[in-house]
Amino acid sequence: MPRSVRVIPAILTEDPQSLKSMLAQVETFTDYVQIDIMDGRFVPSKSITWKHIAENKPRIIWEAHLMVERPEEQLAGFKEAGASKAIFHFEAADPETVITAARKLDMAVGLAVNPETPVSAVSPFLDKIDSLLLLSVHPGFYGASFIPEVLDKIAELRRISPDLRIGIDGGIKESNISMIAGKGVDEIFVGSAIFLQPDPASSYRKLLSLANR
Repeated sequence: MPRSVRVIPAILTEDPQSLKSMLAQVETFTDYVQIDIMDGRFVPSKSITWKHIAENKPRIIWEAHLMVERPEEQLAGFKEAGASKAIFHFEAADPETVITAARKLDMAVGLAVNPETPVSAVSPFLDKIDSLLLLSVHPGFYGASFIPEVLDKIAELRRISPDLRIGIDGGIKESNISMIAGKGVDEIFVGSAIFLQPDPASSYRKLLSLANR
């Protein structure tokens, strides 16, 4: 049976007012969103924080993609703000520490890996997480170019962990989403190809259609 691919809008902004606007947009065309968090240390840019999200009280299910140092110190805040899941970077923390902290808060937890990080580095943790997120750009910026070599990791992950939920994030748009979906991912995260388009809802529906051809 063909794998159904989920397209998940990814909100990335440093402006609390833009967060409010983007949440209002996304609530009209999907029931799930990822909100990107940047601390200006793990990645050069900074974004909104869990406090800004809490103030907006999102009406749909959302997860936090934590591009931050010491993510374990922020988990309680995101739990309080309503996050159903926290995704943290392998390169930013001790995975065991973050996974344990997330489980104590009864949160789903995902592990993200930068383009240069090999599958072998994260394989010891695959049976302890709910999903793995492959970054197909260097994290922290909207509109970066897709790094195709990352796709080789998908087949390797499927060999060693067939049931693992695999996502990919970065540089994905109408021209490449069908090819990427065909490699065997479960979730495709899209930012600028939705939110920087004239009609985000229409762009989302087109991307979803292309991913599931």
